Amino acid sequence: MASDRLEVGLPGSGGVASRQKTRPLAVLRPGRGEVEDLVAVEEPLEIRLAGETVAVILRSPGDDHRLALGYLFGEGIIREAIDATAVYHCGRLGEEGYGNTIEVAPASGAAIDWDRLEVSRRGGVTNSACGVCGRSAVEDLLRGVARLPDGPTVSSLAVAAAVEGLRRHQPTWDATGGTHAAALWDEAGALVAAHEDVGRHNAVDKVVGALLLLRASGQTPRPTVLATSGRGGFEIVQKAARAGIPVVACVSAPTTLAVEVAQAANVTLCGFVRSGRLNVYAAAHRFPTEGQAKP
Repeated sequence: MASDRLEVGLPGSGGVASRQKTRPLAVLRPGRGEVEDLVAVEEPLEIRLAGETVAVILRSPGDDHRLALGYLFGEGIIREAIDATAVYHCGRLGEEGYGNTIEVAPASGAAIDWDRLEVSRRGGVTNSACGVCGRSAVEDLLRGVARLPDGPTVSSLAVAAAVEGLRRHQPTWDATGGTHAAALWDEAGALVAAHEDVGRHNAVDKVVGALLLLRASGQTPRPTVLATSGRGGFEIVQKAARAGIPVVACVSAPTTLAVEVAQAANVTLCGFVRSGRLNVYAAAHRFPTEGQAKP
């Protein structure tokens, strides 16, 4: 199946996946002199579709096939992993720069949205400083994304546990303090996928890419809570909505545009999820028994 090639048929994928995510560097600590410190590795990844460059992303090396699929899906360019027949790194092992360009080969008859690809190549709406605002901007961000149904219900304890669970999947953060993390949990609270990256959005794309591969292999996880480190920007809510994830929970604050996108897509957006507490900024109806304070 397509998922077999995507998951294990990458030429040289083992070498790329095993590349170091941290690097020891000499640093000066006043009063202590020169010491060795671990720093998170950040390198560019060029994503190509049918030989055409779609984007160049700064990321943590590893799990690039998930990142590429998640990115293309989040941009609305592909609908599922089966729209690709192969994902592989260009070049040869040992060559300079090997592992920093990845090719996605479309499947025959794949539903590729080439118009969305052009938007992505031009930059489109890709960051929180682009100046977009208003109803038309939100509609554009959610173009091709169906409004999520009202279910399932969740509890504050489950959402808090999902965010707390991030810490068990952050070895690079533990070593460097320089990465973000994202983890996806199903309706029963079981882990679907978890990834780290120097980029918060990249970590989410890797998680979504893992979800797509599970679907392509015939598995049917019921994604429920996407937990992320850092703040909740509109891109994360947008990616969750497209992937059918009803709850987004962030360690830090959301932005106004993230709240507007969440309201439009019926995504429950939680922020400041810390120490068992949280704020619900959109679609609070998924907390049916926690809507009022106790007397």
